[in-house]
Amino acid sequence: MAKQTKRKQVAVEAVDRTKHYSVEEAATLVKSCATGKFDETIEIAINLGVDPRHADQMVRGSVAMPNGTGKDVRVAVFARDAKADEAKAAGAELVGAEELAEAIQNGESGFDRVIATPDMMGVVGRLGKVLGPRGLMPNPKLGTVTADIDAAVKAAKAGEVQFRVEKAGVVHAGIGKASFDSAKIAENASAFIDAIRKARPSGAKGTYIKKITLSSTMSPGVFIEDSSAA
Repeated sequence: MAKQTKRKQVAVEAVDRTKHYSVEEAATLVKSCATGKFDETIEIAINLGVDPRHADQMVRGSVAMPNGTGKDVRVAVFARDAKADEAKAAGAELVGAEELAEAIQNGESGFDRVIATPDMMGVVGRLGKVLGPRGLMPNPKLGTVTADIDAAVKAAKAGEVQFRVEKAGVVHAGIGKASFDSAKIAENASAFIDAIRKARPSGAKGTYIKKITLSSTMSPGVFIEDSSAA
């Protein structure tokens, strides 16, 4: 225990909180600081120069992580008949229509992503107060309202990350695990940053990306230099 604590202290002290690192350097540092007894999640947070209260400054989308996220994503799918069979074949854990909606209303919460065929949105719409606060409401822009159920389920399982800017102008996500090698962490971080850059809304003025921070569940944040996000 003492050795682990000392090792972590050395790693933490190696982080210069006044410096902005390259993506690769940040990934290496964060990994070295992640010495918990569990596989810590690698998280990225990006402060943006937007006010999401204005529709033309909303930042929202999804991006496939090149190396997955290391998380076992449980998927719920609203579909009937052949599309329901397609969802099950693709690996969805929960599949159904009105009966699935009822189960969710009654407290079923064992899922991380909700996907629906377009014809099911009348049923799913009634779950807005349950799914909305968790950021799980299916949305065509995110590819979670679609007729291509097979592709949507497989993308979720493969490590697709959804993002949406919060009221304070921050967008964040889990992009991997501390058990990943630093090169894979860096690759995932770069993919996420690139997706945020491409999602720049028409109403964004001035500096769009203000600050990028990489961290693990238990580690201090490491600042990434803006040039790495270009």
